[in-house]
Amino acid sequence: MKEILITALIGIIIGAIDVLPMIKMKLDKYSIISAFVFYFILPFIIVNIDFYDFVWWLKGGVVGFMLALPIIIMVAKDDKTSVPPMLIMSTVLGMIISAIQYFFM
Repeated sequence: MKEILITALIGIIIGAIDVLPMIKMKLDKYSIISAFVFYFILPFIIVNIDFYDFVWWLKGGVVGFMLALPIIIMVAKDDKTSVPPMLIMSTVLGMIISAIQYFFM
């Protein structure tokens, strides 16, 4: 139970890190909610996946990148300038989630 609560807390914090700039830029509320839900769920996947003996920090980055690809492809149709920040954020935040798991869980 403790691990689930910690993972949910990580998801809330990581989601807030990603969403705060979106709120500041006054983006669509559905985009903001979608991003928050993505980053809330991402730690549950990263923490519970055994990813072919990848190094701990690489696991989160790769999983975050791969899970963000469908969303990024949909966004790229309308706004190509958002693609690089989305790729970077999904990879970096995934790596941060892995680091938190490695050092604190």
